[in-house]
Amino acid sequence: MNQQAFLDKVMPFKDKVFRLAKRLLISQDEAEDATQELYLKLWKNKNKLSSYKNVEAFAMTMTKNYCLDRLKSKQASNLTLIHSNYQDNHTNLQRQIEVNDSIQKVHQLIAQLPKQQRMVIQLRDIEQYDYNEIGEMLQMKPTAVRVALSRARKIIKEKLQEQHAYGLE
Repeated sequence: MNQQAFLDKVMPFKDKVFRLAKRLLISQDEAEDATQELYLKLWKNKNKLSSYKNVEAFAMTMTKNYCLDRLKSKQASNLTLIHSNYQDNHTNLQRQIEVNDSIQKVHQLIAQLPKQQRMVIQLRDIEQYDYNEIGEMLQMKPTAVRVALSRARKIIKEKLQEQHAYGLE
């Protein structure tokens, strides 16, 4: 496989790989390093890529495994927490603060979910994979993916409702 064929095959999902790595590792720098490491591994094994039915699913699985290994390693204690907040210049300052707080709260709630639910919500709601693809990546049945996603969404919804209702009763 030549360089252009390789790039055509793996570049379309580069941003998805990065977002998954960032969701798992939190740090932008660590996520960039993980993305670079994954693409280096893909390049080294470029001749084997044609044997995979879904290269994107394979790459996402590799990303998940690499990030989980990083988190388990001793270097995980050195990871820094960096939050990127959504900004909209067309809203007033108060609304912008509320939006930023809500987004930050959702990110915190996702981070508190069990690992499997966190992965499923990232892959389905953020990366827009279908249930079968997620099941393939996480070695789960599509029905188990639906259940995990439903439970994760329910937890986030309930905790957001608790926060917004606090002090109103």
